[in-house]
Amino acid sequence: MKSIILYSMNISEPLKKLKPPIVIVGLGKSGVSAKEFLYKIGYSQKDVLTFDEKADATFKSWTELENLSIGTLVVSPGVPLKSDKIQNFKNKGWEITSEINLACQILTTEIVIGITGSVGKSTVTSILGAGARNEDPFAFVGGNLGTPFCDYAISILNKKNKARFVILELSSYQLENCNNLKLNYSAITYLSANHLERYSSIDEYYLTKCSIGKLTKQMCVLNSGSTDLLSYKNKIAGDTIVAQIQNQKTKLIGKHNLENYSVAEELARQCNWSAESHRSMQNFCGLPHRLETIGTFNQILYINDSKATAMDSVLVAVEAAANKLSPTRNLHLFLGGKDKNLPWQDLNQLAQNKKIKFYFFGQCAETAQTKSKLLGNIYQKLSDAVEGVLKTAEAGDVVLLSPGGTSLDEFKNFEERGNMFKQLIQDYYSTKCAT
Repeated sequence: MKSIILYSMNISEPLKKLKPPIVIVGLGKSGVSAKEFLYKIGYSQKDVLTFDEKADATFKSWTELENLSIGTLVVSPGVPLKSDKIQNFKNKGWEITSEINLACQILTTEIVIGITGSVGKSTVTSILGAGARNEDPFAFVGGNLGTPFCDYAISILNKKNKARFVILELSSYQLENCNNLKLNYSAITYLSANHLERYSSIDEYYLTKCSIGKLTKQMCVLNSGSTDLLSYKNKIAGDTIVAQIQNQKTKLIGKHNLENYSVAEELARQCNWSAESHRSMQNFCGLPHRLETIGTFNQILYINDSKATAMDSVLVAVEAAANKLSPTRNLHLFLGGKDKNLPWQDLNQLAQNKKIKFYFFGQCAETAQTKSKLLGNIYQKLSDAVEGVLKTAEAGDVVLLSPGGTSLDEFKNFEERGNMFKQLIQDYYSTKCAT
């Protein structure tokens, strides 16, 4: 193996040597990026092995890994660190690390901002990214948002321009395994029940989110609109500040997005960004699949909120969509997908609004209906539910996909689910107009 001590890249310390074999567990975007980073710093294909039970990997069975000599596991965020398999390797002496940890080694003068939360973190990351790119054309915006941090590390090793600002969206899974990460500033956007299939309690989940404070050198910004978050304020290490809504100017829809914007604006203020950067943030129009307007067809407004996989997200979306209703018309709400042990009963309050019509679809359709005690038809697939609403929606109505459940029963990800929803709507009306 060639030398991996890279002084020429202006890296403050030599890159840490990992003990081969290095097994990348999970070949999603972050796993593939981690593999390319390891090749870039000098490890050979013999040193870097891959494991994924579904993808094309070196190993597809945990049993095969048992025969390897003790080395290093680079674990995907999607693989629980508490699983018996990972704990077994750890107890044998394997080092456990992550794609985030690998990329951290190339950081020198970058100002790093980390953003986490049960909901809203992608929106806050993107709002902040709009401002960061005004301050710094080479700013990196990624992490859980979609572009792995190792992509940035690779670009630096390829002698590309260094970012002044690095904006990282961080999931709770990533926060479990990123000890090398040092943040200048951070934010927690909201705390609400999520991923309870992976955590023993909501308290454990919340404390994992709050652990971002331990990684933060200067200030952690909190959302004033999250009651649960404010109740955990004293459990967040380091300095915190609560962002307040103050006549926010933003193109985003809904009160929750005013809160999201206020968090991003406070971070920009902490970084002393220019007025132009704040205007860039104000002009941010939103992300796909997050209260995304598909269009108005036959005077019916269609909204794609496929990213909503928590009850709070659904309630926020319903409030925003209801504000778009004509006075006497109905809101048609799609609920379902794949369950992750979430409190569907929290949606029962929607029964009080007689203007909402419910459509349950996917693997957890019956579970969602039973626990929420909401009345509505059950459909096997999203496409069946869409077919149902197209027969009943009338002028002045709003149709909202804000499912609550994940997309993994029928789709690869929430993007694919949202894209299918959009396509079904667009195809229906293009065909109808053509006939």
